[in-house]
Amino acid sequence: MNKSVNLVTLYKQSKINMFITFEGIDYSGKTTHAKALVEFLEEQNLPVLFLREPGGTLISEKIRTILLDKVNLGMSQVAELLLFSSARAQLVREVITPALGKNIIVICDRFTDSTVAYQGYGRGIDLEDVHRLNHLATGGLIPDLTFFVDITIDEIYKRQSAAGVEIDRMESSGREFFEKARDGYWRIAQEAPDRFVVVNGTRPIDVIQNEIRDIIMKRIIN
Repeated sequence: MNKSVNLVTLYKQSKINMFITFEGIDYSGKTTHAKALVEFLEEQNLPVLFLREPGGTLISEKIRTILLDKVNLGMSQVAELLLFSSARAQLVREVITPALGKNIIVICDRFTDSTVAYQGYGRGIDLEDVHRLNHLATGGLIPDLTFFVDITIDEIYKRQSAAGVEIDRMESSGREFFEKARDGYWRIAQEAPDRFVVVNGTRPIDVIQNEIRDIIMKRIIN
């Protein structure tokens, strides 16, 4: 990476909006890499905003609590889909769209692809219904770039065990669910190759992060 290049100048000259999302099954490391990229961009004095889904607004964070609380294990699949979409609708209108309008780089930990992978492929809800609801919730907003940090299902449980923390409602969905969700991510990536970057999440963090940073820098330069 050529650190002599002034990223701030290049970004301003590019006059582009950058809405970047990180996707992957639980414990893939996507959050770690999203936050590391934010720190890198901040070090370059670039305007950047980090968000997570569900969350990012007062309303969305309250919905997040409901979705992840294991007290709500009896939640129906449709109710789950609608709650995720409600949180996203608020986040897009209250935070993401205004930030992009100010030429701020927005990096979001999960977005619509999570809903397609988890509620569509994972839960088995009709994909056309999922896509229609995603479009309604976002007003048609699509990320400019998506990093899919991929790990195996065995790696999920290995990392989960090493973390030694209590799993939430979504994380307790079971192996079959995560297998379907991971397969869903691969299908989405194949359908949107210009937007998706598949990242092998089993490699060392610094190796993965350098790959991500190089891709972002090329986007800014070009």
